[in-house]
Amino acid sequence: DIDYMTKRVSKFSNENRAGIERTLHRISCIRNRQFLINGLTCRVGRAVFGTISIVRDLLESEKSILILGKPGVGKTTIIREIARVLADEMEKRVIIIDTSNEIAGDSDIPHSGIGRARRMQVAKTEFQHQVMIE
Repeated sequence: DIDYMTKRVSKFSNENRAGIERTLHRISCIRNRQFLINGLTCRVGRAVFGTISIVRDLLESEKSILILGKPGVGKTTIIREIARVLADEMEKRVIIIDTSNEIAGDSDIPHSGIGRARRMQVAKTEFQHQVMIE
């Protein structure tokens, strides 16, 4: 039942997305012409340790890294793991500007998958630059 599910997730954003507290999962809603929710999709987020082994040498070289790929191949998972490794293992200061709450989850407490990296949430994507300046 759609009502049952929508009452158990955070409030849907302007982009029709909501998170599930203390997880990396995200629910997207589908709305009809009257703006009523008539469908839901779920994106399952995972924190997978060891996913950066193929780029670790690049990470240690401190050069820029560009990550490209089709949807669902693990780009966000690798970014999350890079943030954790930089913060926990390489003892770097890492701050994640999380516009869609995909990297560190939707709750006020960041997901443990980012380790000691800090996360700054962005209320609306048009405010991203202001949050980055803080």
